[in-house]
Amino acid sequence: MTAALAETEDTEAKAGADVSLSVQAHQSLIGALREGQIRSGAFLSMPMLVDILGLPIAAVREAVKLAEAGGLVSVLPKRGVVVMDAGPEMTRECLELRAILDSEGARRLIETNAILPFARLREDHERLRDAALTDVTPEVQRRAILTDLSLHDALAAGVGLKLAQRIYDDNRNRIAIIQNQRPFLADRIVSAMEEHLAIISALEERDVEAAVAAIRQHLAHTLRWWGV
Repeated sequence: MTAALAETEDTEAKAGADVSLSVQAHQSLIGALREGQIRSGAFLSMPMLVDILGLPIAAVREAVKLAEAGGLVSVLPKRGVVVMDAGPEMTRECLELRAILDSEGARRLIETNAILPFARLREDHERLRDAALTDVTPEVQRRAILTDLSLHDALAAGVGLKLAQRIYDDNRNRIAIIQNQRPFLADRIVSAMEEHLAIISALEERDVEAAVAAIRQHLAHTLRWWGV
């Protein structure tokens, strides 16, 4: 192996490692935001982020750029980053955007006769609703978020466009930051699961009009619960 070839391979390996670290840093940053380790409106310097994520500053900088592109943080040059504000306007826009994608996904799923795991979706929602009627433990609250996402994820995937999926994924992360401001309570878990079950029923019946109406009703109730 020549010295030039060896140098090229070393450079490529280093570049690959840098990319891998950047991806890891981005995933860790998203995880910290979604889990509430980093809260809405928080200011963090780059050294603080490096400590939280436990990764090199170069990788963290790349992660911040990606998070900024997704609307999750704003960069303050030479100072640090500010996490998005989960205020009323942002909350309304994120939930409205989700409902738009939900509605289009439902329409396409129905019109293409797509197969969805309706039985599993229904069972998961009914079991969570029944559990919330008994006692809302931290585990039930955790399941509430996952069950809530299971239907919204399926509807967004139904749109069938890569760009739409990217928009949904970014919005999904923003909504996770918003949800960290207020935990799911028993009454909201129960009503949200009932609203989701109405959407599932409309999908099962291949009724576009009913599905869109159920999605809009779910949006209205969610906005009301958030007070926006």
